[in-house]
Amino acid sequence: MTQASHAASERDRVIVFDTTMRDGEQSPGASMSLEEKLELAKILEEMRVDVIEAGFPIASNGDFEAVRQISEIVTESTVCGLARAAAVDIERCAEAIRPAKRGRIHTFLSTSPSHRDHILKMSQEDILEAITRSVTHARNLCDDVEWSAQDATRTEQDFLRRCVEAAIKAGARTVNIPDTVGYTYPSEYEAIFRDLVENVPGVENVILSTHCHNDLGLAVANSLAGVQGGARQVEVAINGIGERAGNAALEEVVMALKVRGDRLPYFTNAETQHITRASRYVSAITGFPVQFNKAIVGKNAFAHESGIHQDGMLKDRGTYEIMTPESVGQGASNLVMGKHSGRHAFREKLKALGYELGQNALNEAFQRFKDLADKKKHVFDDDIVALVDDALASGADRIQVKQLRVIAGTEGPQEAHLTVTVEGVERSATATGDGPVDAVFNAIHEVVPHTAILRLFQVHAVTEGTDAQAQVSVRLEEDGRIATGQAADTDTLTASAKAYVNALNNLFARKEKSAPDAAKVASGF
Repeated sequence: MTQASHAASERDRVIVFDTTMRDGEQSPGASMSLEEKLELAKILEEMRVDVIEAGFPIASNGDFEAVRQISEIVTESTVCGLARAAAVDIERCAEAIRPAKRGRIHTFLSTSPSHRDHILKMSQEDILEAITRSVTHARNLCDDVEWSAQDATRTEQDFLRRCVEAAIKAGARTVNIPDTVGYTYPSEYEAIFRDLVENVPGVENVILSTHCHNDLGLAVANSLAGVQGGARQVEVAINGIGERAGNAALEEVVMALKVRGDRLPYFTNAETQHITRASRYVSAITGFPVQFNKAIVGKNAFAHESGIHQDGMLKDRGTYEIMTPESVGQGASNLVMGKHSGRHAFREKLKALGYELGQNALNEAFQRFKDLADKKKHVFDDDIVALVDDALASGADRIQVKQLRVIAGTEGPQEAHLTVTVEGVERSATATGDGPVDAVFNAIHEVVPHTAILRLFQVHAVTEGTDAQAQVSVRLEEDGRIATGQAADTDTLTASAKAYVNALNNLFARKEKSAPDAAKVASGF
């Protein structure tokens, strides 16, 4: 490739910026431990995600440590930390990313009249001065600085131009134009980028970026429109998780660019066969199930039930599939698993399902599989996905269910005898309730006192049959904090207890982060 053709190729490359660990974790109820974030960072790097936004270092010691440790283990992707326009935020961020081979400070300030008047109490000139000051300070600490105009899509276009110009002059290498409240629509968002490309001095020397929220269900469409308008970075999250209705989904944006190259002549470096693995991991550690009809990664994304569709698929897969399941890591497997299956076959099955576990995790998952195979005649792929996700979700929990016995029937009250371990120490209790689930949850309250309110209790069967595993989702709320939990077991009551305890673990983890309120309010684009 000649130098000129390489330069032209680079102009068509779209940088993938993943914010699952920062904006994604701000989803009500989502929470990730340090160990889970480190594992996710490895998965994202294997996927060749260009930029990993690892956290908001000033928000808490936990966020700082996550950014710092991810900076130590990631060698190819850029590790990014978020900072408000305050000097203390920027310095804390610079300290966190210092070990990174490629580090980035991402600083931001609101620009819309709504935010200027009601949140910041600043004039336009005050905003411009703060942009120059904060970006300059960040640039003195790090070569790679990104600046974001929070609530950009509700900002006067002439003032937005001035803000972007100020950030460029101060040394920003990437300028982000977020649709913070999910307000814009595709043609409008594309026009914003075209206007900046045509009218801001120096814009040709920086990367413009999209960051879209899904309040109107337009995050992916808007992100693609931004690319058409001149953006060459997309800020996305696995499974589209994030504030309120979430962010643009990484898997949807990346695959749209890959599949529709005829209308979107751009490309990413993402290795898409890792998408399903990343999706399942994020779902497991956050407790957020992926809806069955979710694009790209949903259980039904490549399912064909209509007779006409099935007939077409048998004749030519291209009749009803615009991409293959293998292209996103949902490859089919012909291995039938049962109680006589060995470790090697189990490992190959996991790879086919999109999982690559370390030796300790593999050993634990294999033992769970053997236990399940003793209970069930047929072990389906969905059973294996459920048991691995269950292990990933609860592996680092401080509180774990050890033993449960429930007395149920038509004559109440029902009774639950429960034993849990809290950081290795056993605690037991017996409680009654209006039904067996109520009794189980009351017993948990006895061994782990708390004031959380149960907001959601949901059960569905993983597969067909009376011996199917039950997958239970639980959502708890305490003092404005929300946490979710998920678990699977062939015994519905055991799954319920594990899901509730998993939610409690996540709730306690969120409480320990103790992020300052100001940081929380300002951190969502």
